[in-house]
Amino acid sequence: MILKTYTRMFTTDIEASLKLLSRLHKNEPHLRIRFGDWELIGIGDILLVGGTEESLAPIRNSLGPFVVDDLELTQRELEACGAEITLPIAPAPTGRFLYAKHPDGNVVEYVEWTPELVEKWIAAPQREGKLASQL
Repeated sequence: MILKTYTRMFTTDIEASLKLLSRLHKNEPHLRIRFGDWELIGIGDILLVGGTEESLAPIRNSLGPFVVDDLELTQRELEACGAEITLPIAPAPTGRFLYAKHPDGNVVEYVEWTPELVEKWIAAPQREGKLASQL
């Protein structure tokens, strides 16, 4: 099951992008991590991915991430529908992820967050009646 979806925005000037989005959201980011050559910042339903043009090039045409509750089950469902796993399950600072090319050609990142992140950024806000875009 998909728990949360992000619209990914790529930038070579993450601080300028964050300044604008923080102002529009009237909020600070809920997630800020470093992953390889990229800085990842979550604010509402947007995931800013900051890096150089070269470091962003391999993922620039991908969608997501889609946060799911069970990555193995998601992989089986994707494959049953004809998707090709282009990057198998691998560790990430937030849990685990994979990339899949859907039969329509879209490449999507799927992420399974740690239980602590799911509780903090999905379950607890839902119990409080907050929308994901309000995070």
